[in-house]
Amino acid sequence: MTFPTEPAPVDILLVEDDPGDELMTREAFEDNKIGNTLHVVRDGQEALDFLYQRGAHEGAPRPDLILLDLNLPKYDGRQVLEQIKSDESLTHIPVVVLTTSSAEEDILRSYRLHANAYVTKPVDLEQFIAAIRKIDDFFVTVVRLPRP
Repeated sequence: MTFPTEPAPVDILLVEDDPGDELMTREAFEDNKIGNTLHVVRDGQEALDFLYQRGAHEGAPRPDLILLDLNLPKYDGRQVLEQIKSDESLTHIPVVVLTTSSAEEDILRSYRLHANAYVTKPVDLEQFIAAIRKIDDFFVTVVRLPRP
């Protein structure tokens, strides 16, 4: 007889330049799961530095899941997504686009760039936290993430 096991803690990379959205995301993860680690970077360049363990992010862990805003300084989220999904050492990491844009062209382009999911950020605080919790539940509890 096998018993369900607790999901292993995961490293989540949040690429978000809005401090308010970062705070709400942190709250949602802290309330929902104890063991997960949320790493935050604030622009596209810093995201790539984290993923490639460069500069201030030397020795950074490889994230198990990336939450990526589209509208970022330096490199936008589309450019970051394209880089992630075109690099064989990163392409296996699930990327959830988490953005304010509900434009059909952004949704289509994100999926063409191989985003694993596209979530439009709810404006309402409670709905935003609920959306983050659902992402967390799905990608941490329901699905199996690749472990390199």
